[in-house]
Amino acid sequence: MKNYEQYKRMVKFILSVIILSLEMAVFWYIWLHYYNSKMETPYNRTGHWLMVAVYGILLVVFHTLYGGLRVGYLKTWNMIYSQSLASISANVMIYLQITLLTKHFQTVLPLLVMYIFEFSAICIWSFLATRIYRFLYPPRKVLLIYGEHPIASLMGKLHTRNDRFVIGEILHISVGMEAIQDKIRKYEGVVICDIPSHLRNVILKYCYKKSIRTYTTPKISDILVRSSESLHLFDTPLLLLRNNGLTFEQRVIKRGMDLVLSLTALIFLSPVFLVTAAAIKLTDNGPVFYFQERCTKDGKVFRICKFRSMVEDAEKEGHSIPATAEDPRITPVGRIIRATRIDELPQILNILKGDMSIVGPRPERIEHVELYSKQIPEFAYRMRVKGGLTGYAQVYGKYNTSAYDKLKLDLMYIQNYSLMMDVGIIFKTVKVLFMKESTEGFNKPSALTITDQCIAKNQK
Repeated sequence: MKNYEQYKRMVKFILSVIILSLEMAVFWYIWLHYYNSKMETPYNRTGHWLMVAVYGILLVVFHTLYGGLRVGYLKTWNMIYSQSLASISANVMIYLQITLLTKHFQTVLPLLVMYIFEFSAICIWSFLATRIYRFLYPPRKVLLIYGEHPIASLMGKLHTRNDRFVIGEILHISVGMEAIQDKIRKYEGVVICDIPSHLRNVILKYCYKKSIRTYTTPKISDILVRSSESLHLFDTPLLLLRNNGLTFEQRVIKRGMDLVLSLTALIFLSPVFLVTAAAIKLTDNGPVFYFQERCTKDGKVFRICKFRSMVEDAEKEGHSIPATAEDPRITPVGRIIRATRIDELPQILNILKGDMSIVGPRPERIEHVELYSKQIPEFAYRMRVKGGLTGYAQVYGKYNTSAYDKLKLDLMYIQNYSLMMDVGIIFKTVKVLFMKESTEGFNKPSALTITDQCIAKNQK
């Protein structure tokens, strides 16, 4: 693997160029043989190349947003799914351009045929590209070093990616630095899982010296430092952390985008609102909406609005009971709207009111905030911005991601905020809507633990 490591980026680039070229070639044929003739003044050769170039740019933009060209990082099926979304999005945008050029709404049939060819090419390419990449770059044999915190969760996640990592050995930090360094030399990579900073620094410097790559679970301080601004005091480098959340300009632009997009969504999704409301009402004649107190910016409490997906009085005991994978409280209609995230749509009203934003940390229940803040003092950091309908943690995490990992994901968003990040998260939300693991509920032991902790808190 080390012999080919220097060519990894070039291999990914060549593979990406191949699929993009195939898709552009299919579009060139469709444009030339159908849509070009619909124009009042058909394009000549230069115009054809311009249209193909525009389509290629659209493909690159949407592939970048959905991650469809991340060969070696995504599994084959995920790559097919991501590229399919990118192609559909590019085809919609190019159809709008064709409509403007021809001054009429043209039939979409040629583009549908084009997509069938594109999808076939995507499937074949994804399969072959993944095989080529894995042949050139087989999974790394890594050493996992851990501290006092449990590593079962991380172990489970690493085992799901045995195409990238093979855990050769697990060492506790207590074995001593000399023994750890002896082991490190036998592996191609080291996974460092939540060990004291001073010991981690020793391991990182040793691995750097030996040119051995490291994978480290970040601490809160790492995320804060990562977002710092580089300064120089004469010949002394400094890192500046402002720690003020979003700037005034960012808040104004973000609020403007919230209003425009939420109003537009409310208009276009009104049929979905009506059908969902009717389905819920006809199922058990219970209330359509469900209201619950949540915490947003600076700990402010508001009533979040959702479509009801559970039976009435699902928490009649008066304490939090997190949903599990096969929760009997979820209604038949509720399973559908939870799986497709339709139950979250009424929160558009919260956004218009100003309680929430389209993108931001997920607003947690009051009792969860108090519970997590007691366990993780830094948990309040995530409330430096308004809660969101979707967010960084929703896109890259799951429903049952641990509170500490959600905190780290949310801090990555807050500390590195930009308008383009919001746009990217909105597009990525479309991708995760139909990924089952993103809505995976808590397992029963985890749900019982949270429930017991909330009961104990209420009894105090």
